[in-house]
Parts: sequence; structure tokens; C-alpha cells
Amino acid sequence: MQPNILLVMTDQHRADFTASEGFGLDTMPFLDSFAARGTRVRRAYTTAPACVPARTSLLTGRWPSTHRVRQNSATHEVVRGADLLDVLRDAGYELHFNGKPHMYRGPDSFDSFCGPYFHVNGPDGDGTDTEFSTWLKSIDHGPALEPTPFPLEVQFPHRIVSDAIASLDERDTSRPFFSWVSFPEPHNPYQVPEPYHSMFDEVDIPDRSVGPEGAAAKGGKFQWLRELIESKRPGYDEHWRRYRANYCGMLRLIDDQIRRLITYLDDNRQLENTIVLFVADHGDYVADYGLQRKGAGIPEVLMRIPFLVVGPGVVAQDNSTDFVSLADLFPSLCEAAGQDIPLGVQGRSLWPMLTGADYPVGEFNSIYAEHGYGGIPYDDDARPELHFPYDTTRYDELNTVTQSGFTRMVRQGGWKLSYDNIGRAELYDLSADPMELNNRSDDPSAAAVRAELTEKLLWWSTRLTDDLPDAKYQTRRADHNWWSLFSRVGPGRSATSTRTANEPDNA
Repeated sequence: MQPNILLVMTDQHRADFTASEGFGLDTMPFLDSFAARGTRVRRAYTTAPACVPARTSLLTGRWPSTHRVRQNSATHEVVRGADLLDVLRDAGYELHFNGKPHMYRGPDSFDSFCGPYFHVNGPDGDGTDTEFSTWLKSIDHGPALEPTPFPLEVQFPHRIVSDAIASLDERDTSRPFFSWVSFPEPHNPYQVPEPYHSMFDEVDIPDRSVGPEGAAAKGGKFQWLRELIESKRPGYDEHWRRYRANYCGMLRLIDDQIRRLITYLDDNRQLENTIVLFVADHGDYVADYGLQRKGAGIPEVLMRIPFLVVGPGVVAQDNSTDFVSLADLFPSLCEAAGQDIPLGVQGRSLWPMLTGADYPVGEFNSIYAEHGYGGIPYDDDARPELHFPYDTTRYDELNTVTQSGFTRMVRQGGWKLSYDNIGRAELYDLSADPMELNNRSDDPSAAAVRAELTEKLLWWSTRLTDDLPDAKYQTRRADHNWWSLFSRVGPGRSATSTRTANEPDNA
């Protein structure tokens, strides 16, 4: 029997703001406890820290430089083969969507579609959103200093879960379902009603790892973005604890709604045959570096995402060794549903890893991601045309000005290397420098590490050459899209060695 699939996704949700990650506040107790029933991957990464590029990768299993959607305004420029919805539709699944789309697929691609919900607007089918949306716009993407003056039932996560439950109540029970529940939160505007606004007091908020001095230390786009926001909103960083408190409250609100949805499945005896996946599209500074949202660079706070899978066949494990990507979700679901991985998919199936089977060490000892819209980077004092004037407080799209140019990154072990299209390298030892303030790319003592990661970055870049379009000649395909079995994977590593679930990496 084919499993049902529930995909729960958040927007701008960094991975380290839960107690299970060592954060000082218990923001998502239900999700943390639920994750213990399946596989949580600690080293999961987005393909790019922007909504539409990342979501396009989820659907296609391809990185942005290949699917060609590198900014949010390029939604329908996607280059792809069969995607996740095509495969599940052909496999007999009934398809449901509820929430924020921000993707090239629309209502006609689903059997039921409830939305779109965006950050300051809901679908407004019954007039509920008129006053709420007006209020959301009035806080100009926050953070709101007072509790939201609307009840929980008006908040988008509550309404989206209600929509999802209604669609599953009305489904064809003779077919397996795929339900995609997509929350616009905890993306800005940063706001919550009571009791969530008071749940995490500002005085209890843990100190941030680095404040505005971090942006100054990194310089470049980080300092540029900070100065741009400061010029629009002088003193905005003074409210960083409120920003974080609201963010934590938003996470707890989402957690309560996920609990509500999972309880519904359990009460209706559907949970035991449902694969539940929880991911985010990318992270958020949450006041680190004195910044809000995303935009400049590819620090871990933007790139690493929550990633957990619970369901039939999935073993209980806490994997802090292997590196996985949002692009790996599609091929993994292909195998879970008993379908072939389509040509053009670049992600790797995690299904053997998730189910406790052997899998190759070398395949998951590194990860690759991208950042930028193309062209070349602007100078740090540039003022390129925006969607709005520089002389107002509005800054919703302000982060876009820092994303001209293109950067590729690779993470392996405790090190991270990035290289941009005008030849600038950054190398960080994350074990000693988690906020990436000490660029060691020119450090002679790190030359061997830089050489090894440069080779790995070249390997990834070559691997992600596009197999599409398909033509007459039939190329050889790798099982599970595991390429390491056919390649040299680095000093001291065997391409054919394997490990099983919960086996540590001793290399």
C-alpha cells in the first residue's frame, strides 16, 4: 500500500531556535517530541536562501543555476523535467495544497487548493482578511511591539491547518494523498497574538551570538545591508530582543498548529500510513549581525534548515553526520512512493538512509548551495533602483540589492568554502568560528583545507551540469542518484564504504 504524504513547510525558519538544538527556550516542544519518532537530520541545507528558488528546488530536485529560477520574480522561468507533482499524480495520488505557494505551480495543479496566503494577505474569501491585512501592513514588517489585536483564529497558520483538515475530510479515501501545508510564518511581519506575545519575555531571550559589530567585521554586503536598513529605520536594532521574542512566539504558534494537524491524522487512523516531512525554505538572521530577514551572504543562520521525517518504514535516528539538501526531498519521495527518479533530478534519494539501509559515506560527506541573482555584485555604496524609494521606512525588498552577483558554497566536515563570480573566496572553520567572522582563505595554515574544498566545489559544480533536455542517446543513470560510488571522494575516504542509520562518521 502506498503511503500518504504530508509535507509541512515553514518560511524563513532557521534551524537552531529549538530546545533540541540547544536553544535556551522551548519554542517547538511538540515538533521536538514528534521528531524522536523518526529521522531528524541536523545538517540539512537549502539550495538558496530565497523563497521561490528554494521551493522550485523542492519541486524539481534541481539547484537554482540549473532550474534557472534564481530570484522570486522569476517564478515561471523554470527549466525542468517531471516534477514532484507529476510523479505523484502519475502514481495515483490525490494532491492538496494549503497556504503560501510562491512557486510555479498553481491551483490547477492540485485536486484542492486553499490559498494563496502571503505575508500580509490571505485569500479573503469571506472578508476575514480586510482588517487583519490592513493591520499587518501598518506595522511595516515589524517587529510589532504589542500583541496582535486579532484572535488566534485569524492567524494564517490556524486557518491553513483548518483548510488542510477540511480538504482531507473531503478526499477520495480510495487514493493515497499528498498534502502540502505551507505556512508563511515565521517570515516577517514578526507578530503574534496573546498568549504567544507574552510567552517568551524579552528579558528571557538568550543573548545573540553577534550583533551589529558582526556586520562591521564581515564588511561588504553585510555592512551595506545594515547601513541601508539603518538609514531607513534609525535605531531599528534596539528592538532586537522583541524581534526574537516575537519570532519565538511565532514558532510556538506554528508548533501548536502542527500538533493540531497531526492529532487530526492520528484520531482518524491515518497517521500510521502517512509519511510526515517537516522542512523550511531557508533561514533568518533573527538579529544576528544586527540584521533582519535575509539577503547578504550565506551564513549558516540562512542556509541550514530544519529537516525531519516520520512515518512508515522510517527509523528513529538523530543524524548529525550526513549533509542533505532541500533538493533531496523529491527523489526521496519518488522512492517512498515506488516511482523512478526522473531525468534531470540532481538531488539524492535519502530513502535508504531514512529506512535504516546501507548507504555510501562519500555521498553525504558534503553539501553545496548557491546565492545570487546573476550579473556582478554592486559596489557597497551603490543605490540601484528598488521597487520603492530609498527615503521611506519601507524595506521589505531591501535585501534584494545585495544579491546581484553569484556565489557557490560547499560545506564539508567543520569547514565551509564559498567562491563568487568575481573571484572572492571565503573559508571558515565553523567549529571555532560559527558566525563566520574570520575569513581564512588566505591563511597559509589553512591552505590544504582550501585546496581540498576547492576540489570538492569543482566536483559539485561538475556534477550539477544539466542532463536535460533528453534526446535519443540514453545515458547511464546512477541508482538513487548516488554519484560517489563512481567517483573519487577525497583523501582517506572510500567511495564504496557504507554506513547504516545511527552509525557515526569516524573519518
